[in-house]
Amino acid sequence: MSGPRLTSKLVLERLDAVPDGAGGMHESWVALGVLWGEVKPRSGREGVGEAGQVSVTGFRVLVRGVPQGHSARPLPEQRFRDSTRVFRINSVTEADPGGRFLICLCDEEVAT
Repeated sequence: MSGPRLTSKLVLERLDAVPDGAGGMHESWVALGVLWGEVKPRSGREGVGEAGQVSVTGFRVLVRGVPQGHSARPLPEQRFRDSTRVFRINSVTEADPGGRFLICLCDEEVAT
């Protein structure tokens, strides 16, 4: 049995709110670092996003394990960016008892 193939370069990002100077907030995504991962599709469905009809595809992203509480550990509500593709992280759990790898269940939305 072969191990995981961590061949996708993924930028881990978090949403940051910054004051806009007019009493409101401006949201932007901030890069936290780069992780190498194995990205595998799961299932897809049609949905409605902020800009209208979207195709939502689920992905299983496997990355190297990072201890709980470490800033490099992916968290739900963060996202992975792979060039122009964006994977919103829904959940994160250890893939094995030793915590060598993490499974991140993600969604990618594409306007249709």
